[in-house]
Amino acid sequence: MTVTVETLEKLERKITLTLPADVIKNEVESRLKRLARQVKMDGFRPGKVPMNVVAQRYGYSVHYEVMNDKVGEAFTQAANEARLRVAGQPQITEKEGAPEGQLAFDAVFEVYPEVKIGDLSTAEVERVTAQVSDAAIDRTLDILRKQRRTFAQRAKDEPAQDGDRVTIDFAGKIDGEAFEGGKAEGFQFIVGDGQMLKEFEDAVRGMKAGESKTFPLAFPQDYHGQDVAGKTADFLVTLHKIEAAHLPEVNEELARSLGIAEGTVEALRADIKKNLEREVRFRLQARNKQAAMDALSAKAELDLPKSVVQSELDRLIEGARADLKQRGVKDADKAPIPEDLFRPQAERRVRLGLVVAELVRAHDLQARPEQIQAHIEELASSYEKPADVVRWYQSDNRRMAEVEAVVIENNVTDYVLSRAKVTDKDIGFDELMGQA
Repeated sequence: MTVTVETLEKLERKITLTLPADVIKNEVESRLKRLARQVKMDGFRPGKVPMNVVAQRYGYSVHYEVMNDKVGEAFTQAANEARLRVAGQPQITEKEGAPEGQLAFDAVFEVYPEVKIGDLSTAEVERVTAQVSDAAIDRTLDILRKQRRTFAQRAKDEPAQDGDRVTIDFAGKIDGEAFEGGKAEGFQFIVGDGQMLKEFEDAVRGMKAGESKTFPLAFPQDYHGQDVAGKTADFLVTLHKIEAAHLPEVNEELARSLGIAEGTVEALRADIKKNLEREVRFRLQARNKQAAMDALSAKAELDLPKSVVQSELDRLIEGARADLKQRGVKDADKAPIPEDLFRPQAERRVRLGLVVAELVRAHDLQARPEQIQAHIEELASSYEKPADVVRWYQSDNRRMAEVEAVVIENNVTDYVLSRAKVTDKDIGFDELMGQA
């Protein structure tokens, strides 16, 4: 059939579809007959319900289904004949004044845009590098030692200091009234570890066992407890026990307790370095990938399909609601979440997705089987039983698709970096890891 496509604006198109009314009528009758052989109604034997009764009960819904199916088939055929890449779902409305014996419909929809990628040799990308220093290994060792620390009670006249575990009772009031979560007995925390607000730790630091203290505490405006955020409470704290921390020595015993077969400090440090280097490699890949994708996106020209952006918006908002629900927010499903909050993110994702897809198509950057296998093996290498992890990935198509997507992104990153003006910059380990 001849398909006439009307351009409305930018990516929006319209096709008029026509269907013989007899086709709809015959299909409705055919489906009602099949239904009559299966339907059960009070007062009738199975398969013996009169057609007029079946039509009265199910005619509207069957007619609706047939219309959706037939119009959908006609739209798909028309779009394929016109060689259109349809983005999102079409909006289909019935037209009045169709020729006798015909039904007419207008299908308004969007198409995917033409993506034009400029000269990547003029793109500028900063590629970062980082090294694992001895200081980073030392800090990691300290963390591992803290995870295995033991505590011994201090003498009664010794004050609490950073690293000590204290056992306290506390009670807080705002304007003389107690508030939820503001009271506890036998509560333990480690001074200086950031478990409590700074003002709370400052008040307890220096106290001795058996002492009590009253002090004001101003909750931050962005405090997670909305009922007290931005308010000042008066706390009464009684300190019952102070325990000093004792960290294990860095020796062969510690190495063996951490699963180092050789049981030497040198092997322990080498294992820590290997793990840190793996984490550094992943973080560098992520950061450099972001820089490459930003440069690629900046060199592309395209219009964004509104329907695809809306779908991404809906997905992001649904994810935000799920996060709120997981955090225990009441009525998270009904919480008002403005679309504009996520629109820049949605538009960026859609834009980048279309640009990446075009680059992959134009330069054959699809993930090869050996690349996918290598990436899975790298992910699995940090686990105790890598072969089990490899099988875990390979046993699920969804997980394999996620790995394939990452490999494709890596191929695109390598392609962009091989053509752009790249400036290498060495950054500190702490900066890369987001530490102070």
